[in-house]
Amino acid sequence: MIDDIELARALHVLFVAHWIGGVAFVTLVALPLARSEGEAKAGWAMFEAIESRFAAQVRWSIPLAGLTGFWMTWRLGLWGLFAAPSFWWLDAMVFVWTLFMLIVFVVEPLAHKRLSALAARDPAGVLRRLFRAHIVLLTAGAVTILGAVAGAHGGFFQ
Repeated sequence: MIDDIELARALHVLFVAHWIGGVAFVTLVALPLARSEGEAKAGWAMFEAIESRFAAQVRWSIPLAGLTGFWMTWRLGLWGLFAAPSFWWLDAMVFVWTLFMLIVFVVEPLAHKRLSALAARDPAGVLRRLFRAHIVLLTAGAVTILGAVAGAHGGFFQ
């Protein structure tokens, strides 16, 4: 029988895979496709359509990833590990999670109208800046995942 920690770990990985996998898709597929569109306004419209569908989904997976991570930390009494340098990846997970929570629930809703207005004037420029920002976010997520998986299994990142 699966216990609550095993269930939380499995769900945590599922939610993170959905969230960061979606960021990878947007960064490496949707944005380059939108940027390669002959008409920049059509590229912006394509990106907005893709991103809005993903944003609706990730509004669930990011909070649930945080909830399952908190549950495991609380149930296993791991709070003290956050102070240990060899467990830097725990802090990185909280940092990346907090960053994405702020972006998805605060920054995007507040900046959407302004970004759309900028895109109406310079869609290619907005797509270029969004691509750069997404590269940074995807890199942060990938480094964190790499460190967490290696660190949780006694790997070379400790």
